[in-house]
Amino acid sequence: MPSLTLTPIRALLIGGALLLMLMLNSCGKQPTTLERIQEQGILHVITRNSPSTYFQDRNGETGFEYELIKHFADQLGVELRIETADNLDQLFNSLSAEDGPAIAAAGLVPNPERVDQVRFSDSYLDVSSQFIYHQKNTRPKQAKDLVGHTLLALKGSIHEAHLQKLKHDHPTLDYAVSDQVESVDLLRMVDEKQVDMVLVNSNQVAMNQVYFPDIRVAFTLQASHPLSWAIAPGTDVSLLNEINRFLANAKQSGLLQRLTERYYGHVDTLGYVGANAFARHLQQRLPNYEAHFRAAAQEHKVDWRLLAAMGYQESHWLPTATSKTGVRGLMMLTLRTAQAMGVKNRLDPKQSIQGGARYIAMLMSQLPKSIDPADRIWFALAAYNVGMGHLHDARKLTSAEGLDPNKWLDVKTILPRLAQKQWYSKTRYGYARGGEPVHFVNNIRRYYDILTWVTQPQIEGTSISNGGTHIPGFTPADSRTVPTDPELINE
Repeated sequence: MPSLTLTPIRALLIGGALLLMLMLNSCGKQPTTLERIQEQGILHVITRNSPSTYFQDRNGETGFEYELIKHFADQLGVELRIETADNLDQLFNSLSAEDGPAIAAAGLVPNPERVDQVRFSDSYLDVSSQFIYHQKNTRPKQAKDLVGHTLLALKGSIHEAHLQKLKHDHPTLDYAVSDQVESVDLLRMVDEKQVDMVLVNSNQVAMNQVYFPDIRVAFTLQASHPLSWAIAPGTDVSLLNEINRFLANAKQSGLLQRLTERYYGHVDTLGYVGANAFARHLQQRLPNYEAHFRAAAQEHKVDWRLLAAMGYQESHWLPTATSKTGVRGLMMLTLRTAQAMGVKNRLDPKQSIQGGARYIAMLMSQLPKSIDPADRIWFALAAYNVGMGHLHDARKLTSAEGLDPNKWLDVKTILPRLAQKQWYSKTRYGYARGGEPVHFVNNIRRYYDILTWVTQPQIEGTSISNGGTHIPGFTPADSRTVPTDPELINE
């Protein structure tokens, strides 16, 4: 049998080989992108500053993209840090930079021209590409009608690629692109007749149309575009796989549906006439009462813009408004509600606003703690309109249908049943015009969205580049104890 005794030299060689193998193995096990994020405890994300993606209001950071990516960071158990890009090229380039952000989350449409630059996630929302024109101009109905008009799109977007293809098919078509603007600025330019038409995503049109009452959809160029997140290219797909798992779960759990409903589910409630009137009243009427809204909001810890939105829904900010049912004043309080809230003169705008603020704050305090904070205000507004008793009835019917009584998305589908005998006969408080609180809440949400956005600073000063089409420069406008008796409510 051969001897197993090792000579010193042989032992040294074997030991060295083992050490080398351990070093090589150690070098080969570099942490993945996902592991590095979890080890550092920080998720760096780059986005754009716009109403549909990310912006800050007095309550902090908000926006569809922000909320979605915040849920992802929370799932990873890490801190979310947001930075914004000035344009799409900067956003995409930042992903490849050393120590750059891990994810770009900005309502991005996967562009074939970017596939070598970034990797796109699975989609989480579908939108369409729409040409927008001014209502006083002749409506173009197809691509050939675009010839002879000034067209504009965001530089580096999928819309630029669309315009390039259209120009190939229609050589006399002329267009320009800009990296100095956001979609909201493009829509403003059409509204102010600084450009004939722009090409933007349908979700941007839906969310911003109310700010610009003169814009219209000419036609849809492409019916469906997926929106995705993006990461840096490479063979490490750990982060991409985790993103795709999260997005799939977000669809399954209803998170995406809730966010979509919150940001886009109520955007068409005003219509063109209502949008025009609201824009006019913002300038002519709100300044007379803004100080009262702010004072009441500070006292009762309610957002003043929410109170203003309620006041507009109730009276269009007319302090002498009176309904056929006897509710009166800027906040349209019933006599019993006014007395309960300490309002002696309902036609005094200051007293009316104070009464409305006190009432909505008290309703908020009486709602069950099981209702998600993000939904509490919508429940309170529904109770403000239809009464807390009827709201409780609707929540019980919601639960009986196997839906979630703590989610406004579910309860608002059941509320209209309170007007149907087969349903209200099963409730404690009986018949109610259950569809009204749904419309009431939708309208206030829309007014509140507008007030929230127009009180944020907008981009000022920009320039347009490319194309042979001259577009004049522009400066966007500056933005600027609860009774449960269902009779003690606003009819």
